[in-house]
Amino acid sequence: MARTVDPNRVAERRSAITHAATELFATHGYERTTATQIARAAGLSSGSVFYYFKDKAAVFRSIFELSIPLHAEVIARHIDRTDCLEAIVGIVDELAGEALDPAAPGLMVELLRRLDQDEELTEVVLEDARLSAEALATLLDRGIRAGQFDPGFEPAETARWILAIVDGAFLNADPANPRDPRPLVRATVSRLLRPIETENS
Repeated sequence: MARTVDPNRVAERRSAITHAATELFATHGYERTTATQIARAAGLSSGSVFYYFKDKAAVFRSIFELSIPLHAEVIARHIDRTDCLEAIVGIVDELAGEALDPAAPGLMVELLRRLDQDEELTEVVLEDARLSAEALATLLDRGIRAGQFDPGFEPAETARWILAIVDGAFLNADPANPRDPRPLVRATVSRLLRPIETENS
């Protein structure tokens, strides 16, 4: 008789592996982190990692796969706000806040190294960026039609620039001197998109 698989148990074990791997990849790098180290940090037996994941690359991808539903929740909290500037600033504030995670700088380095080597990872990152860009473009378009933003800003292109500002919070993170990037990100985006009446005053 086949053994029944408990989906909750599987999800818990996968989550434990992903969270343990996050710290190890950020601290030691992808290449220097072994499945045995990940299993030990997760409190599991040495062979457990490859029971729950196809390979080490899949473990690394799982870190970034988690971002998609989390960022969907961020978007859902702001997408229906009538003040489009506040909605956009709210989204970028939450996205940039992730740079405060001590693991963020190390993970960013490893992500940039892995993108050319893992097409599936690239697809995950592009899908995450697409969802955020579409949400920002929707708010920008709505704000333009409501007279809140300069109509000269093309929504899709401007959304990509805003996400580049958020990326800067990660690329400029200094683990030796951690600082909250959100005030600067908020100010940069707010000044870029400040209402027309403010610009003309």
